[in-house]
Amino acid sequence: MDARDTGGAVMADYVNPVGWLVAAAQGLLYVIAAPLFAAWVKRIKARLQNRRGAALMQPWLDLRKLMQKETIVAHTASPVFRAAPYIVFGGTLLAAMVVPLLVVKLPTTAIADVIVLVGFLALARFFLALAGMDVGTAFGGMGASREMLISAMAEPALLMVVFTVAMTAHSTNLSSVIELNLQTGLVLRPSFMFAILGLILVAIAETGRIPIDNPATHLELTMVHEAMILEYSGRHLALMEWAAQLKLMLYAVLLVNVFFPWGMAQSLSPMALLISFVALCVKLGILGGLLAIVETVFTKMRLFRVPLYLNLAFLFATLGLLSHVILETGP
Repeated sequence: MDARDTGGAVMADYVNPVGWLVAAAQGLLYVIAAPLFAAWVKRIKARLQNRRGAALMQPWLDLRKLMQKETIVAHTASPVFRAAPYIVFGGTLLAAMVVPLLVVKLPTTAIADVIVLVGFLALARFFLALAGMDVGTAFGGMGASREMLISAMAEPALLMVVFTVAMTAHSTNLSSVIELNLQTGLVLRPSFMFAILGLILVAIAETGRIPIDNPATHLELTMVHEAMILEYSGRHLALMEWAAQLKLMLYAVLLVNVFFPWGMAQSLSPMALLISFVALCVKLGILGGLLAIVETVFTKMRLFRVPLYLNLAFLFATLGLLSHVILETGP
């Protein structure tokens, strides 16, 4: 295929209405599936702790209840406090749409790459911390300072993982990385093994899961994410909770689709989309079960040990990059 044929194929991806329709459906699927994935993790944790657990639709019922409640805003709150839930939810949703969910190549994934993904997540985190400090409560400021501490050490590790994957695929576009893994098949790459370990540690820290944070607690001295949204109510609180569920779903899809992309659709045929959907459900189900086991076995660590945890994530990511340069780069 010559350059003209390649350019025509790329232009066809942009003007294909079916591709844009599937991209919009993929974003809608993110919004719908995020609360269900969070409920699946809670359900597995409850079973492991000999409890019955809530129904899988319980997060959706909670979101509907919050949407119907009155929104109360403190007198000291600025417009930033009111706008933050919409910005946090919108930024997280845009970041999620960057990550391919069912189809490898879509118009949206061809435009954005993993650097844009990190930027959208940083935008959402910035306004989340800003909203926590806006009202002026002690808990909000404490949670915002802890969130910035964690993010300041997690982002370098995440970028090192990004550089490792990008150097292997010679591109920062996630679609190119996934396509490379699909073409090469099951190949033992030391760089990817270290990158997976680093990304898992970063994902646990960024989503506020045990051992970094406990999303089920409201203890004042241990809160991180919950401390920043204590002053929210009604639909504002619903959007904040929804954004947190989207972020968990985003990192889960990033792990299973980038490093284990088997089953993803390379065309827009109905059968390929169905197979991709089933494969995604299986992979997310397994990952959710593993996350529930980790949160059941381990306990929350002290805040002062979090830097050591994130230093380990950065070490794994750096070893992945060095492994690629030393072992996988040809002479």
